[in-house]
Amino acid sequence: MENWLMEVMNQYGYIGILLLIALENIFPPVPSEVILTFGGFMTTSTDLSIVGVVISSTLGSVIGAIVLYSIGLQLDVERLEKIVERWGHILRLSKTDIYKADQWFDKFGPWAVFFCRFVPLIRSLISVPAGMSNMNFGLFVLLTLVGTSIWNIVLVNLGASVGESWEDVVIYMEVYSNIIYIFLILLVIIFALLVYKKKTR
Repeated sequence: MENWLMEVMNQYGYIGILLLIALENIFPPVPSEVILTFGGFMTTSTDLSIVGVVISSTLGSVIGAIVLYSIGLQLDVERLEKIVERWGHILRLSKTDIYKADQWFDKFGPWAVFFCRFVPLIRSLISVPAGMSNMNFGLFVLLTLVGTSIWNIVLVNLGASVGESWEDVVIYMEVYSNIIYIFLILLVIIFALLVYKKKTR
């Protein structure tokens, strides 16, 4: 996959970067770290500039996030209620759980949208619950723009600074991603245990 990504970027430049990053947001397994760090490296050997790569990748991030936000809008609370009515006994969920989650996102959603932009995988998926909770669209776009700009600026500049060793950055980012995944899994396990303990009481 990495070879294909690099070929697209070499051939289509800024447009290729924009489309690949948009795709990465909609299909998280596509590695943004490769796109951004290689894009940074390309600024040292082609006519591409760091500013251009950052702008195109950020636009792609926002476009992809808006697509997922739109999908979230289709999965509003009423639809989730119907799912819980049918499958709640299997999922061990109730309508109250939905309301609590929705209230939580109404309260902390903006912070979640911003900070999750720095968390691999979650950085894309957070757009779906933002849409589900009908988060203010303008605020969503603004926080997505700021968060992804920071992420993109850091990785593009890293790729540019290390030059041909840009793949080393990808390796370190994989380690970072694995640490985050382990941390998130532990959080989910702890949360599930707390919920189970509360329900058994």
